Amino acid sequence: MCIVFVGGVRDGGAVAPFLAGDWNPWEDEQVDYNSALTKKREAFKQHLDRIDKNKPKRYRVQIWGKAAIGIYLWEHILEGPLNPTDKIAQWREGELQSGKIDFSFYTGPAVVQGHVPLDMHSLVLVLNGREQQKVSYSTRWLEHVQSLVQSHTVSHVAVVLLGNEHCNNNFIAPYLKRNGGFVELLFLVYDSPWVNDKDVFQWPLGVATYRQFPMIRPNAQLITSNRPYLCNFLGTVYKNSSRETLMQVLKQSGLEKECITTARDKWLPQETADSLRRYQTALAESELTLCPVGVNTECYRIYEACSYGSVPVVEDVLTPGTCAAGPSSPLRLLKAAGAPFIFISDWKELPAILERERGMSQEQRVDRRRRLLEWYASFRQQMKERFTEVIEETFFKSG
Repeated sequence: MCIVFVGGVRDGGAVAPFLAGDWNPWEDEQVDYNSALTKKREAFKQHLDRIDKNKPKRYRVQIWGKAAIGIYLWEHILEGPLNPTDKIAQWREGELQSGKIDFSFYTGPAVVQGHVPLDMHSLVLVLNGREQQKVSYSTRWLEHVQSLVQSHTVSHVAVVLLGNEHCNNNFIAPYLKRNGGFVELLFLVYDSPWVNDKDVFQWPLGVATYRQFPMIRPNAQLITSNRPYLCNFLGTVYKNSSRETLMQVLKQSGLEKECITTARDKWLPQETADSLRRYQTALAESELTLCPVGVNTECYRIYEACSYGSVPVVEDVLTPGTCAAGPSSPLRLLKAAGAPFIFISDWKELPAILERERGMSQEQRVDRRRRLLEWYASFRQQMKERFTEVIEETFFKSG
């Protein structure tokens, strides 16, 4: 008879059990397997690290729109979404990506100091410095942001400023970094002598978003339609201004019937729904839009005409003030971008211009309209790229 002891060895009548760690016939294989697995995991981790390292680094920037030109920046230049879509909502916001930057935008009356969800360290503040009341309001925002910089809540600040029409923007000078302040970049409307393309950049005035002028998406009808009028001018006619000359020229040359004109003697800051519709219809039904100077040569009408493919006829003269003079002024930003406008120095040139218009074929007009719309889209794209690149290089150059 054969007796087998399972689980131990017979020794003097006692069974000595095996200990689990005493011997494992697969131990060497297990060690090799674990070693290979560790190497594979390490190689995979290095692979992921390489992917992460080679992946373009992204940055986050917040924009606070405390002036109506913020809407032009966000919707027309950056082409960002805004929610809710209701233009008179108390709080509107949106997000978009441009270049290496993830932008978020907040605007509306409910965007108040201390109540904006600031979850990043880079900020663009959009302000209005056109008149004293706006300057006081903008200064309070600058002081608020200064406190955020001093508390290390914010590290980088840029300002987009609707400047004074005489280019008197001294209120913001102490806040510029070059003067010991904290504003690293200033994007400034109008031909300011401060513009140096280093820390101060010229910015377009854009359309009158404060009067609810919308973003126009060109379609086939806008480009190819037969427009019944040669030109339009709907606006305020100031006493002893070149606008009076313009109206006289139209009347004396018998061109009034070929142009849509509505003159008023007092400027109205807000459009009614009806007046806005009439204005947009005039732009859409005219080959040319007459753009006399106001307080400044640059006016909303220029950009609004471009939106509808109606060629701006621009009075190319300097206005009083401290704006930069020079061979490319006024409107140096638009001229540098090759704006396909008609520039005149005197409205007495208008009859000859309109006579040439009469001689143009519909095909020529459609081609010119298409080129103007393409130029305007390209101009806005250039502004978007410039804005993004300048912020990337200034805020994140060491990133």
